[in-house]
Amino acid sequence: MEHKDIVRADYLKEIPRSPFRFMWFAIRPKRAFFVGALVCISVAALLHQTSPYLFKLIIDAIEQDNIARIPFYLALYPLIFLCIELFYRSAAYFVARVCIDGKEYLYNQLSGYLLQHSHTYFSNRFAGSLMSKLSTTVNAFENFTEYVLWNYLDSLITFGSTLVFIMLVDVTAGVVLGGIFALLFVVNYVLSPRSQTYSKLSADAQSTQSGVLVDILSNTSIVRQFGRSIQEKQVISRVSRDAKRAEYKTRFFGEWLLVINSIIITVGFALMMWVLIEGYQSGGIGTGSLVFVLGLLMGMAYQLLFLGNAFQNGSQQFGQLKDGISEMLLPHDIVDAKGATPLSVPEGAIVWNNVSFIYDKHKVFDNFNLVIPAGQRVGLVGSSGAGKTTFVSLLLRQNELDGGTIMIDGQVTAKVTQDSLRNNISVVPQEPALFHRTIRENIAYGNPVATDEEIIEVAKKAQAHDFIDSLPEKYNTLVGERGVKLSGGQKQRVAIARALLKNSPILILDEATSALDSKSEVAIQQALHILMTGKTVVAIAHRLSTLRAMDRIIVLENGKIIEDGTHDELSKAGGTYARLWTHQAGGFLVE
Repeated sequence: MEHKDIVRADYLKEIPRSPFRFMWFAIRPKRAFFVGALVCISVAALLHQTSPYLFKLIIDAIEQDNIARIPFYLALYPLIFLCIELFYRSAAYFVARVCIDGKEYLYNQLSGYLLQHSHTYFSNRFAGSLMSKLSTTVNAFENFTEYVLWNYLDSLITFGSTLVFIMLVDVTAGVVLGGIFALLFVVNYVLSPRSQTYSKLSADAQSTQSGVLVDILSNTSIVRQFGRSIQEKQVISRVSRDAKRAEYKTRFFGEWLLVINSIIITVGFALMMWVLIEGYQSGGIGTGSLVFVLGLLMGMAYQLLFLGNAFQNGSQQFGQLKDGISEMLLPHDIVDAKGATPLSVPEGAIVWNNVSFIYDKHKVFDNFNLVIPAGQRVGLVGSSGAGKTTFVSLLLRQNELDGGTIMIDGQVTAKVTQDSLRNNISVVPQEPALFHRTIRENIAYGNPVATDEEIIEVAKKAQAHDFIDSLPEKYNTLVGERGVKLSGGQKQRVAIARALLKNSPILILDEATSALDSKSEVAIQQALHILMTGKTVVAIAHRLSTLRAMDRIIVLENGKIIEDGTHDELSKAGGTYARLWTHQAGGFLVE
């Protein structure tokens, strides 16, 4: 049964690697809300700073014996307060739309970008660490956006308007306040790189802690089997201690910054008070103006104090953002060629033409040539390190070739889209990977539009229906993380059913029956023979008896074909295959 995917994944948009461009990339889809937040916060902050002016007017009215105006000024205060709150609450709505929608957008884009990384990328990293990086980066976007709007913008309007108002009252006091602003900004700006450094160390330590913990929890059965609980607790303790030390540095640095800011503000405000007192005593500053200035300063004091804290927190979020971008947005090792077209496989002939591949400075294949005619069933045999797994990996284009080409029906695999290549190849791996989803969803993964009847049919062929039907939830049973609720043989049968349902023209069997008992294997082999009909098959097996029915068996050694023929031919030829066949113990290959 052939099928077509009803949903085609579009190419992901190019994600900027510059932190500020990355921020705009996330904000841009909701830029109207971002502009709304800018306007509302600016207006609210400006109104908030002008509210102390009412006290000046009231005191001036008292001094001028103009009591009739006071009720009007008092009535304005709740009205201004209501306007301030309405603008702030509107801003909160706009900020929420920018941040929440932006987080969803980034989760989708970043996870999609991650999924396009090569097999090598994931092999060199903890899954838990990548999960932590993704979450930290997305949260850093939200936190930094809120800092920019609620702290930086609000403070900028507050400081700017306060400076203007005080300059109108007393130029000297305004100059002193401007000096305080400038000194605080310079000190905190100069120290912000150190804050980013501490933040990165803390984020890396926490990411490592998360990755190590997930790795241990994912292998709890091995921990128990080897009695290594105490040792693993020590590993967790070590990474937790490193995370604690890194976080201490970050927090204590923030406290020292607050101390420095406090000293600057204290000295600056003392100087301002002296200037204002001198002006008041000389008659240059009126009582109302003095009260107005004091009200502005009192309302702004804590904002000034925590300016460094805002700088530090913003720097931390910005640092985490940079760190996450640098880790996740590395260029993809394997990308579709420009103008790549979908692979069409009417027959399934495979040709390896002078293929060379080097892995970790070791030449696995050197000018390797092989022709597999359409519909031929080929068995791959060889000791560990012979190149069998690499053969499959290169056919799936999980690694790039260092030379030569691989073609399927005359089409170079490097020039077709990766998705179309892999959609035309079904794989039954030695260690089947299952999602923590229902059995139905796992079987239907290769063909999402399959009906229940089709799913049950392939489950029966894979000898999986009986054990599935005996489960309380039957096909709606959740299999657990990586299929932990199922036995090895049960997981293998589900994987075989999944490949049966996908029904691609090319089939790869990588020790597909290794986890099955002998009785089940016989039944599965029958199902696989049905599945293999009309397909091009590449089967890897250490249990040589499973390859007897192959049309052709290839023996690999150090990336070279040393024997090529049928089972009967090779078993009588007196070569490597014959020796391996003779020395099998219990049907398995002996090194």
